Amino acid sequence: MNLTKYIESHRDAHLNELLEFLRIPSVSTKSEHKPDIERAAKWVAEKLRGAGMDTVEIVPTKMHPLVYGESLEAPGKPTVLFYGHYDVQPPEPLDLWTSPAFEPTVRNGNLYARGTADDKGQVHIHLKALESLRQAEGKLPINVKVMIEGEEEVGSESLWGFVTENKQRLKADALVVSDTSMLGRGVPSITYGLRGLNYYQIGVTGPAQDLHSGVFGGAVPNPITILCELFAKLHDKNFRVNIPGFYDDVATLSRAERKALNSLPWKEKEFRKTVGAPELCGEKGYSIVERVWCRPTLELNGIWGGYTGEGSKTVIPSKAYAKFSTRLVPNQDPQKIARLVEKHIRSLLPKTVKMKFEVLSTGKPWVAPFTHPIFKTAQQALEQGFGKKAVFIREGGSIPFVTQMYDTFKVPCVLMGFGLPDENAHAPDEHIALENYFGGIKSIAHFYEGLAKLEAAA
Repeated sequence: MNLTKYIESHRDAHLNELLEFLRIPSVSTKSEHKPDIERAAKWVAEKLRGAGMDTVEIVPTKMHPLVYGESLEAPGKPTVLFYGHYDVQPPEPLDLWTSPAFEPTVRNGNLYARGTADDKGQVHIHLKALESLRQAEGKLPINVKVMIEGEEEVGSESLWGFVTENKQRLKADALVVSDTSMLGRGVPSITYGLRGLNYYQIGVTGPAQDLHSGVFGGAVPNPITILCELFAKLHDKNFRVNIPGFYDDVATLSRAERKALNSLPWKEKEFRKTVGAPELCGEKGYSIVERVWCRPTLELNGIWGGYTGEGSKTVIPSKAYAKFSTRLVPNQDPQKIARLVEKHIRSLLPKTVKMKFEVLSTGKPWVAPFTHPIFKTAQQALEQGFGKKAVFIREGGSIPFVTQMYDTFKVPCVLMGFGLPDENAHAPDEHIALENYFGGIKSIAHFYEGLAKLEAAA
């Protein structure tokens, strides 16, 4: 049967199966969802078998199971390693969802549920593409290895251990990931750069215990005030990060790349609508595209302490806390940046408080050339799926695993995402456009089919 016809004739079946996947509340950060995580892993394993994987394993880890499958029945053909994750972010705040987070609902051509865009919907695209190939052609035309983890949303703590223990087994001609976005609606995209990410937490302690603000106010340090003053000093008036040495190693964009990025069919009006703020801001001298894809940042992600309950409680808190992050770009070293950040913050703190500084995670930035023939195959496949030529983009988010794999295996990493920037990944009313879901299945199926025409690496 013709591949495209097979996919078109199974639209309802594919969508219904995705709804089943999305109903599993596989929230990796909450212990009460451990049974759901295990149920999701079993579900993925079952669908991998249905997609044509000859070997499928549910690999136990210290936290959440990893699902691995492979089909190596195409000697002489390229081998692809596909990576994705089945775990999802917590759905809170629940009251901001139009329909419940784990009751998938179609509205106005979009499918709403936690995990639709990040990353269950995109993982399912690959499962159905592989299944469609096997059904339409009788077998998979290339060798495929699939690794789908359950810890991406909590830092992928177990993933790299599995990779280092199975380096030979995981060898492939290319890594394929669908956990990124398209540039915009109707613009299929291949991502060739990601920012790195360092994530930090600090705790500031002033008095030994909470104090009455009337009795002690004016004579003792207030940790919340000190934290606010501290973070107010970490940017200058041009929105540059105000940490000595922070920009020393930042790679300069070539004039040609800068022109190419700023010539993409990116719409500022849609970006502003997605953001919803009265005005935009950012580092002076750079376009919005450059700010979110190619420039490093420091963001305060959360701050807390003292009394925040109903009514009043007039205290000077003993402790205050903050979580913050730095997005990094090529040539910036995460460990060096972490040292610079801690050194500067300690220099700004008054002697009236003590501080605990923690680096919770680090991740390198990644940017790679897209000259390998596999990228041409990807571009052609996306055009078959969407009817439009794909563009090459960077993205402001981080996937540390991509950098690790690229550094370790030295093979092309093809990031073909089918979400959109305004689809609320990590937020209430997360969704995926059904046209992108179905177009994604066609694109990936044609991509794997097209790879069979390329020669495998020696």
